[in-house]
Order: sequence, then structure tokens, then C-alpha cells
Amino acid sequence: MLVVAALGGNALLQRGEPLTAQVQRENVKVAALALAQIVKAGHQLVITHGNGPQVGLLSLQAEAYNAAESYPLDVLGAQTAGMIGYLVEQELENALQNSRPIATLLTQVVVDAEDPAFLTPTKFIGPVYSQEEAEERAAKAGWQIAQDGNKWRRVVASPQPLDIPDLGVIQLLVEKNVVVICNGGGGIPVVRDANNGLQGIEAVIDKDLSTAFLAKQLGADALLLLTDVEAVYHGFGTPEAKPLSTLTVAESVALNLPAGSMGPKIKAACSFAESGGFSAIGRLSEALALLAGQAGTHIVSEQAE
Repeated sequence: MLVVAALGGNALLQRGEPLTAQVQRENVKVAALALAQIVKAGHQLVITHGNGPQVGLLSLQAEAYNAAESYPLDVLGAQTAGMIGYLVEQELENALQNSRPIATLLTQVVVDAEDPAFLTPTKFIGPVYSQEEAEERAAKAGWQIAQDGNKWRRVVASPQPLDIPDLGVIQLLVEKNVVVICNGGGGIPVVRDANNGLQGIEAVIDKDLSTAFLAKQLGADALLLLTDVEAVYHGFGTPEAKPLSTLTVAESVALNLPAGSMGPKIKAACSFAESGGFSAIGRLSEALALLAGQAGTHIVSEQAE
């Protein structure tokens, strides 16, 4: 079975943890052990990952160096994809004892420069702040900010993925039974110019929507959206909260979950389920159980009779 698994940025870096290389490596090591179980069970595996905390950190570092020479988000996305891909590749090689070839591919993803998302940014990046500090930073740097739980963060445009120019390379690697790490941070956002050339654009593509798009293009059998919570909850954050083991596409849409958190995961899972694939959301440490239908939330196109 060809499995496409997306690692959430918060599964690689827990909320409140320092953005140090060592902390991220330790989290990646845990992720690699869980993903290795999928490979050891005999499945082909393609891995994607988020980069919200990391790309925000690089942006802050660039501004601290020289605001006039700050790198755009597409370049920062490529940098984080290389960094996280390197950590995942190395720790997965260790977990599998080098029994399978593994490759990290910087992946360009085409978006529309006129996408409405550029007018209404929703993608959280970087660290969390108090409202006062977030407002101060936004005023100084020209950011747009939004509330994330009880904290505030920078938000940037998250346009829809339209094409993956590097898809053929990913397919070649999959055909050779290579474990592929790609679409890092949702992919490097690019647009086509008048001559059909590619140019980077200031955005961060949602990793879950991009992963579902990739999974459909690859003809994958299963899509796993791996995060730091065990399932999708009804009444999340309330005393009556309860995990949901199965949701139809219609039920998922009715939940009306926030755009900056579980919303994109639900949308991505529904998109893949409607194409006929196995689609699930759950805790990273339970990846194999999630694939077996024994954990997490499974999104189905319609309720079985």
C-alpha cells in the first residue's frame, strides 16, 4: 500500500518548546520511530511535513540581521524544507538501520497569484506572543496577526495548490521503492509567468491541503494527517469534548472547524476520502494503528449502510 503521511509542525515542535536544533531533533527522532513502523509493515511511504514555527523563526532571524535584505517566504520555505528533511531523513535511516533508500526532495508547488488567500491570510507561522507583543511586532514589521488559542501569532497567505512540477521525480523515486520526503512546508510556493517559467511568491502553502493534493496525484492508497492530538473532537476545549472515531464528509463540513488549526486537516481528509482513498487524522505516535483503523478519526465519503 502507498501511504502518504503528513507530519504537523506541532508534532515536530510542541507548543512552548524552544526552537533549538536539539529539541527539534529529539522530536523528529520520535516521529521517525513511528514512521519506521509503517515501512517495516511492508508499505511504501511518502512523507510531508509542516514548517510554520521554523519558517517564522528564520524570518525573524533574517529581519534581525538586516531588514532591507530579508529573504522572501518562498526562499525561507526552501531552507526549512531542507533543514527538516535532513533531520527526518537521518533519523528515519537510523530507525530503519539503513534498510531502505530515503531521499529528501525540495518540491515546488504552483499557486495562483490571484488566489483570494492573499487578501485574507490565515496560516500561522513563527512563535506565539501575548496580544500586546504581537501587536507591537505587527506594527513594526507590517505583519498581520491573529489569535491562536490564548496567544497571538503572525499569519500569512495560504493559497491553494494547483500543480506540482516535481511530481514526475517523486513518482520515479516511489517506483524505485525509495522513501520520499517532499512537499516540505506544503511545498515551495511558485507562480507561472507569461513564458510558463516559475517564480517564487510570498506565501506558505497549507501542508495538509498540499499533501492531499499530492496523494491524489500519486494515486496513493492512504493519507495520514499526523499531529499531536489523538483525534478530531466534538466540542474540543469544553468539558463535553469527546474524540470522534469516524466522520462522513458531510459531518466533517458541519463541524465548521477553525481555518488556522484543524480546519485544513478536515478539508484535506475530506478531499482525499471523496477520491476513494483511506483518510485519517490522529496522533503521530499511533501512525501504524491509525493506518489499521484502530486509532484516530477516519473520514469516509458517506456512512455505511
